[in-house]
Amino acid sequence: MDSLTQIILGAAVGELVLGKKVGNKAILYGAIAGTIPDLDVLATQFTDTVTAISIHRGFTHSIFFSVLFAPVLGGLVSRYEKYKDFKGWSWLFFWAFVTHPILDSFTTWGTQLFWPFDLRLSFTTIFVVDPLYTLPFLVFLILAIRQKRTAKKRAFYNKMGLIVSSSYLVLTFFLKGIAFYQFESALEAQHIDYVQMDTRPATLNTILWNANVEVEGAYLLGNYSFFDTQPISFERYPKNHELLGALIKDQKVQRMIANSNNWYSITKKEGHLYFNDLRFGLLSTSPQAQDFVFQYKIMVDDSGVVTFNEVPKDTSDGKKLLSELWMRVKGN
Repeated sequence: MDSLTQIILGAAVGELVLGKKVGNKAILYGAIAGTIPDLDVLATQFTDTVTAISIHRGFTHSIFFSVLFAPVLGGLVSRYEKYKDFKGWSWLFFWAFVTHPILDSFTTWGTQLFWPFDLRLSFTTIFVVDPLYTLPFLVFLILAIRQKRTAKKRAFYNKMGLIVSSSYLVLTFFLKGIAFYQFESALEAQHIDYVQMDTRPATLNTILWNANVEVEGAYLLGNYSFFDTQPISFERYPKNHELLGALIKDQKVQRMIANSNNWYSITKKEGHLYFNDLRFGLLSTSPQAQDFVFQYKIMVDDSGVVTFNEVPKDTSDGKKLLSELWMRVKGN
């Protein structure tokens, strides 16, 4: 999830663990702890694109990391803070650390919660930024902060924030199930045989859902809003995996394929190959669009070394997508 959401979650967890004993300091340290796992993004400054993608939401988002570093930071804080409770501070950091990747596991990118095992947990039931999850949570946290440390209302507001946000996460599973059924029914009605299907919520909401459908030699992309009155339509995108040629054996190419969970297509523009990660959809709600959110230009130097360069996104693309998104959410 986004940084603000993780700060709110970490703060609420910190309050739950030590709020009665240290007041707003529990919220402060919880908020800090809630952001620490995302420091893995700094890997982009020191390594190549492929490695950075592989590292993201890996070690720092694992239970192993939480167990290893919670007592380290717990001991450090208990040494310098007036409240000397190694166990209490360690528990605060542990729960703030471990709830971060658990929340991330609901997103499309997922998380390697069980690192070093090669298993990325991804339920794809919520977009990385979702106001319906974050804003109520933030309101309850603010209400809690305004209360005295020992006030019953403080604990009540904080627990309500955790309950409401968690309940919404549970609800997203039901919404995903409904969307999946609608896509499945549409494919059956159109007599489309498919290999597998992946569904995910569209940007900023859980009303509009997207589907990637793998068929022979291509992927079908479609979207569905709970307010739709017209049948679901699918747009066909060729896989074009054969365009990779001998590059398919390259280690970095194989790692990118693994990173995308095999949801990828290859396009060729002006003599260059582009790797499209289909898990995150298009920069438009139009089914005819060809610009994917995550697109990488494949470069090969004279010595045969392969590099992937992410195609930069224009701010105007985001504004256009939000405008189209609002219209599409309201139904077709």
